Amino acid sequence: MEELPHPDTDILKELLRYKMPFGKYKDYVIADLPVSYLEWFQRQGFPSGKLGMLLSTMYEIKSNGLEYLIQGLRKMR
Repeated sequence: MEELPHPDTDILKELLRYKMPFGKYKDYVIADLPVSYLEWFQRQGFPSGKLGMLLSTMYEIKSNGLEYLIQGLRKMR
């Protein structure tokens, strides 16, 4: 049986630290952004660079019910 790849914990930790630098949810941690905001970015296009990567990662986590990936890390903060 093939083992599933493990998520990059550095990226998951960054989702709990990195703050939205602009917009309606400025200063919110990426992991705390509402899914509706992430869906808006998914439709409009994610920004380039690190911010876009983090937003698209959080979108995938929330839209696929994978929040458990960051819940354990959140308790460790």
